[in-house]
Order: sequence, then C-alpha cells, then structure tokens
Amino acid sequence: MQGSQGSNEHETVGAYALGILDDAEATAFEVHLATCEWCAQQLDELSGMEPMLAALADLPGSGTPAIGESLSAKPSPRLVERLVDDVGERRALKRRRSFYMIAASVALIIAGPIAVMAAGGGSDSGQSATPLAATAKSTFDTLSDKVSATDSGTKVSATVAMAPKAWGTQAVLELKNVKGPLKCSLIAVGKNGERETMTSWSVPNWGYGITNAKTEEAKNPLYAQGGAALTPNQIDHFEVMTFDGKRLVQVDA
Repeated sequence: MQGSQGSNEHETVGAYALGILDDAEATAFEVHLATCEWCAQQLDELSGMEPMLAALADLPGSGTPAIGESLSAKPSPRLVERLVDDVGERRALKRRRSFYMIAASVALIIAGPIAVMAAGGGSDSGQSATPLAATAKSTFDTLSDKVSATDSGTKVSATVAMAPKAWGTQAVLELKNVKGPLKCSLIAVGKNGERETMTSWSVPNWGYGITNAKTEEAKNPLYAQGGAALTPNQIDHFEVMTFDGKRLVQVDA
C-alpha cells in the first residue's frame, strides 16, 4: 500500500504522532493524511505516545543513552523510528492478549453457561432440542453434588447440581412447578453478598414440571446450565428470580 511516491509522507507519521514536526512539515503531512488510510490507521495506533516521549525527554542528557542513543529536545529520525516500532509491538501484544481473553470467554460460554431445555421435550416452536441444550439434562445426571428446595409460598421446586471448575462453578438447575409466562434467572449469591447471574430463560404459558399437566411438554422439568466465577465454597445459596424481581425459590448451597 506504500508506494514510492508517498514513502516520505508515510515515514513522517511517527514524527507527527510525537509532535516534533515544524508547522510547515505538519501541514504537509496533514494534507497527505486526509487521503491516506494507511497513515490514518498508523496514527491511531500511535496515539498516546506523547507521554512516553515526555518521560524520555526528562532523562539526564549528559551522555546517558535512551533506547540506544541520547535524547535531545528533538529526537533523531532513527530514535523516532525505534519509538514507533516499540509502540507498535506493544499495541500488537495488547491486541493478542485481548483476543486470548475473548477466546477464553467464548470457551467458557460454550462449556457451561447457556444450555436450557425441557427434559425430553422440544423448544417453544415444537422442534427438538439442539445438541447444546440437550447437554444440560445429561450434565445434571452426571453431577453428584446436588442441593434442593421448595418454596412454601410459590411451590416452585429447584435442584441445583454443581461442580468446581478452574474458572469457578458449573451448575445445572432442575426447575419444577413453575408456570408462565415468565422470564427468570439463576443467581449465585456469595457468602460476601456478591450476586452473579449464572443463566436465564423464558417460561412459556404452559410452564415446566407441572405434575397434573395435560401435555408431556408441560410435565417435563426445565434444565438450565450456567456458570459463575465464584467457587463452590464461596457460594452461600442460589436464587431463582423473575426479571421483575420476584424470588421463586431459594436453594442453600
């Protein structure tokens, strides 16, 4: 993208970012910048270098090298180039770290937090459950650490199966005797009062886990899989809450 005709202008982007061009040079570069997408991108990457230059300028100048050479009031082109390269490498490293964090978050989501289904049933549209959702029931069956409770007021019953993970706690909720329409969340409440939403779902009109229901779809419990950053020994209890703030059931951990 850097043609020979504009090579000098391209090389000026570092000096412009550092604010060391004179007025005529800066004006000429700004004319070039208006039509050069590459320089505009590089300038955005190099934004924030001024504090670095200021810090280097404060170093003793009596023969003390800074990044391989002494720093005067106006850095040499070679020093500018090395500063630009250094900042470019640091920005690239930061982007790679951000990518790894995003990838880890995606892996966490796929591994645990959002699988919801009615056991043996289909989705609200009548289609069969997806493979991801189907793992909620099977995961629930494999986890041995389970706690249960039934709310005396709402009559909603819940069992939470959990397992420790490197990232916190994996949990699968089995919910029964809940009628819709509702939107609900499973919340882990820490012993320090911290609250983390593990997963959320919608309850259709016919509900889930209704013993005397007329259809198998309504008789099936709901299974919702989620995760929290809290470890199992940091969790005091779980709450099933509606989106409008009503607690359907609390399960002590």
